[in-house]
Amino acid sequence: MKCPFCDHSGTKVLDSRAANENKSIRRRRECEKCFRRFTTFEMVEETPLVVIKKDGSREEFNREKILRGLIRACEKRPVSMETLEKMVSEVEKQIRNTAQNEVESRKIGEILMNQLYPVDEVAYVRFASVYRQFKDINMFMKELNQILTKHQLDPGDPS
Repeated sequence: MKCPFCDHSGTKVLDSRAANENKSIRRRRECEKCFRRFTTFEMVEETPLVVIKKDGSREEFNREKILRGLIRACEKRPVSMETLEKMVSEVEKQIRNTAQNEVESRKIGEILMNQLYPVDEVAYVRFASVYRQFKDINMFMKELNQILTKHQLDPGDPS
């Protein structure tokens, strides 16, 4: 590590500790030539996730964009922000666990719908109507009928 003050390449580490929720290491260093102290941070470099959209275009994975979509679907519903943030984190975790740098937007939508259904069925239908781009009332009714059929098969389900 080069000293930022005198450019000497010899430094010693005085202290190391975890930082940023254990996502990085903070190191307090001292230059062996000028004896000035400075702090460095070491972190894992995550490869960016790229989302392949329906039209074939690509954009960087954006947690905030997904969260905004969930917030819209859950508007005036009893779903906490904490729950929504956990859902977004779970989606990102599942995608990163595939070890692929690119993911289709369709896959993200399916993961979100699977998580949203047990949380709030109304929010699920709202999200599905935008995500699946229901063209008419028949497509909307088909989705509702699937939910009703599921309830008839599992009447003990509290949702």
